[in-house]
Amino acid sequence: MNFQIEMATENNVSQILAMIHEFAAFENLSEFCEVTEDDLRDAMFGKNPALEGLIALSEKEPVGYALFFPNFSSFRGTKGFYLEDIFVKPEYRGQKIGEFLIKKLAQIAKQRNFQRIDFLVLDWNESAIKFYKKFGAEADESERHFKFTDQAFSKLTD
Repeated sequence: MNFQIEMATENNVSQILAMIHEFAAFENLSEFCEVTEDDLRDAMFGKNPALEGLIALSEKEPVGYALFFPNFSSFRGTKGFYLEDIFVKPEYRGQKIGEFLIKKLAQIAKQRNFQRIDFLVLDWNESAIKFYKKFGAEADESERHFKFTDQAFSKLTD
């Protein structure tokens, strides 16, 4: 199969949004997928962009994506990317597209003098865990993911 990995442009926003909805369905999280095209466009290309993306294309058809943003490890003093999403459409899995997305992200990180890529994986997603471990990723079982959202976030801002 012929495919290429490119930096996402504003023209790819609707394509990425469609795949985000596919990803949410795969993870059984569709009810929480509220992002709109305007939200995504603003996050990636607005006045204060907070997110970058890669898109995998096969003959101009979108087949996968990765979304990421810079982060910093204060204890280690290292810069890196937080990989928010990586998704390959089911019919294109097993064709090394995910591998090329990860490698392209690592190359971009290296070009920016970053030293790491952090991400979360749902504990039931054995195929993703196996995929990441194949490339040497390590799980840190001692950490728990917390977040302030909705009412909890609002209370903090009052």
